[in-house]
Amino acid sequence: MGEHNVNREADPAVLRAFTHHLMQDVRALEQMIQEDLFERDVRRVGAEQELFMVDERGEPSPIIEEVLERNTDERIVTELTKFNVEFNMDPLVYGGDCFRQMERATDDLIDEVRSLVHPSDSEICMTGILPTAQLSDFALDYMTERPRYFALNDAISRLRGGPGQYQIRGIDELFVKHDSIMLEGCNTSFQTHFQVTPEEFPRFYNIAQMVAAPCLAAATNSPLLFGKRLWRETRIALFQQAVDTRSSNLYLREMSPRVHFGSQWVEESVTEIFKEDISRFRVLLTTELDENPVEALRAGDVPSLQALQLHNGTVYRWNRACYGITGDKPHLRIENRILPSGPTVIDEIANAAFWYGLVGQLAEEYDSVSEVMDFDDARHNFIAAARHGLASQFSWIDGTKQPAHELITDRLLPKAADGLRHAGVEEDDIDRYLGIIQDRVVSGQTGSEWQLQSLARMKGVGTRSERLGALTRAMVKRQRRGEPVHTWDLAALEEGYTPSEMKNTHVEDYMSTDLFTVHEEESIEFVARLMDWQTIRHVLVEDEHHGLVGLVSHRTLLRHLAEREQAPKGGIPVKQIMIEDPISVPPDMATREAVQLMRKHQIGALPVVREGQLVGIITESDFIEIAGNILDDTLGIGTEADDEHAPVEPLLDTDEERDG
Repeated sequence: MGEHNVNREADPAVLRAFTHHLMQDVRALEQMIQEDLFERDVRRVGAEQELFMVDERGEPSPIIEEVLERNTDERIVTELTKFNVEFNMDPLVYGGDCFRQMERATDDLIDEVRSLVHPSDSEICMTGILPTAQLSDFALDYMTERPRYFALNDAISRLRGGPGQYQIRGIDELFVKHDSIMLEGCNTSFQTHFQVTPEEFPRFYNIAQMVAAPCLAAATNSPLLFGKRLWRETRIALFQQAVDTRSSNLYLREMSPRVHFGSQWVEESVTEIFKEDISRFRVLLTTELDENPVEALRAGDVPSLQALQLHNGTVYRWNRACYGITGDKPHLRIENRILPSGPTVIDEIANAAFWYGLVGQLAEEYDSVSEVMDFDDARHNFIAAARHGLASQFSWIDGTKQPAHELITDRLLPKAADGLRHAGVEEDDIDRYLGIIQDRVVSGQTGSEWQLQSLARMKGVGTRSERLGALTRAMVKRQRRGEPVHTWDLAALEEGYTPSEMKNTHVEDYMSTDLFTVHEEESIEFVARLMDWQTIRHVLVEDEHHGLVGLVSHRTLLRHLAEREQAPKGGIPVKQIMIEDPISVPPDMATREAVQLMRKHQIGALPVVREGQLVGIITESDFIEIAGNILDDTLGIGTEADDEHAPVEPLLDTDEERDG
């Protein structure tokens, strides 16, 4: 959850004092390991669930403060943005029916969160990245008002020295700048915890690193960001860039981002991880420290290692080492952060069972991973899995190259089953959860593939906003049914929300982003051809830096062509007839305001500009289509009258179902 009682001051003396506490905590940790003070007679598992809250359109619903006012369960807590929520499940003893218990606990807590969001006409959505999220949803206004988040944002912005730059390439490409860490809130995950002894830690942790790639490949659920089709698990690339403090000018240095996979195998102790992270990453947050851990040990107490835990919470390894206390005994655990949220609870528990079984079994088989796999291969496999999912090729322990799906079905699922049996997990549960992984991998339908195939099915119909809204609403409805994702039918546009008015919509919901533009020195003859070839009525004029400088409408062009007697040699440049500095709007402007602006000025198109750069255009023809959809919805056209499609279901249950 993270410590919220933090300071964001950058006073050098305070930072030095905090660093001194960090060194004391590491010293105390080493002493506890040497004196064998850690719990070792039980192995526990646990999980954390992150969720999105969405409105009736399937778009982010920033209602966290309303939810917390209703909430009485201390396990349900805030996250970075006002439309995220998290809950933490109680730890379970590993073995027996622990996964059924985990599934029931997750279902119960999700139902509890649903009961908290329904009064705000909202629902929850389990996905790694919310398809409907737009850049305007990540302004600082949407940051949850907690000191930790503002302090973290200030610290990272100070180190970064400017806005964050995001570049992710997949089927599409995303290039964007953003001036805060808010894009971290795009990501939600299902994090699993595995308690191990200090002696086991290096072996188990290294195996967790080794199996990260195949476990992620089977679980991908984040293929979209701002409507762009990027990595199968785009969350991996986005999270790293969201809190990256490195400068692009330091390309000759080997610098690690704060979100990272690691740099080498752990050799002897968990303290290697903490020492490396303290050495590499500056202190971002401090807090009031009232404990001397070494003195606490001398007094026979168990230190909380406050400084170490706070710093560890600002370094985001995909497999993170964690220290905790149960009762009066300290323990160590591996926190697996690679798995995305969703698509359903049973999918998440299946992903967890696969990971636990694999880590346990391979840790028994391989005492030293470094002898059978190079660390760079493990790291490369992880990135390949994030990029390509089940289509990845992995370098595995025997030096062979294997397709991800074959490696999982032929070699790793049997290993995971053996690992679960050795832990005493009930056979029916092994068959149930690993069977879901088997069927998902054989079918190829992960959460990411379902999203991408659903969008492909809707290609060419509706606006981008309508397609993404339909995708999200369809996802929510299938999640409520609870069947695993490999059994889902594809989403259809008819599952989306058709508004009866333009209320709560924005320009970016309807604007065109696939633009054909010209430079002001190009000829108007070329503009005429461009309009003819691409069947468009407005051509935008931009400079070399994608700044808007003008607009040419078909009326302006026709008037010019009708009045001129002959074309001069070399043609006439666009700048002579274009409308200079045309009226433009930001993407987050309310749709109604844009319509009023067009009516007031009697114009047929509005260029859309963000931070001085051209990002889209919205035209009168777009609004005619919007009006047609609204009329169809009002008159009941295209719903029950259409035999091919079923009526659109409400996103929430009826009052009767909800009360029951």
